[in-house]
Amino acid sequence: MLPWIFFFLAYCCGERFAPQYSAATVVHAATALPILAPNAFASIYGKDLAYTTRAIASTDLAGGLLPTVLPSTGVRVLVDGLAAPIWYVSPTQINFLMPGILGNNPRVRILVTLDGKAGPEVECRLVPLAPGLFALDPETVIATRLDGALIRDSSPSAPGMDIVLYATGLGPTIPDTPYRQLAPSAAPLLYRPSFEVLLNGTPVPGNRIRYAGAAPGFAGLYQINLWLPDNTPANPEIQLRISGVLSPPGLHLPLR
Repeated sequence: MLPWIFFFLAYCCGERFAPQYSAATVVHAATALPILAPNAFASIYGKDLAYTTRAIASTDLAGGLLPTVLPSTGVRVLVDGLAAPIWYVSPTQINFLMPGILGNNPRVRILVTLDGKAGPEVECRLVPLAPGLFALDPETVIATRLDGALIRDSSPSAPGMDIVLYATGLGPTIPDTPYRQLAPSAAPLLYRPSFEVLLNGTPVPGNRIRYAGAAPGFAGLYQINLWLPDNTPANPEIQLRISGVLSPPGLHLPLR
């Protein structure tokens, strides 16, 4: 019995380490690139980032505001000193939302604290726009039908179909969503005139993009309602472009 007692005391009462991570392990949540943007989801990978694993729940939104510390976790992410809304924590990963009120600085300081113990303050690249599509796997974009059914190889889309894409890093909307709040309704992109969806490198006609803007009821999430052209080829590569900034290549839309 004694060895178990010693183990328990060492684990529960022993030294707790400060979070460990670096600038290279703070990345855009959709592209996995070390380039961040206001109102975009980001991930921090490292060690000793949290004592437990926990995702945000609807009950965590006190007064309708997104939490900057998930209950019973003690994890906080500071972005230029501003507490960022947190979506998920685990000992090796934190998912959080970059505040949308960071200004035009090309660099931003990220600091993680765990029950008051601070990790290193790291500088990360910040850009106004960093479009990224969320992916089902390394080669397949997340897309749904209008009824919310997931599009996948076993249930692909088809030319002429209406689909919904999900992205982050597309910049301000009209109106913009205030800090720590959810988008209450549809809000189109501020830079909508420069926004394009590309299939195999070719922009789809503008009238085929029925909506591009905030996903109602969410924060940092954008949705694109796309009416696929009748001549869309099978399994096209899909990218977004806004104000000349292109999302990474390599994602495909299941289509037959």
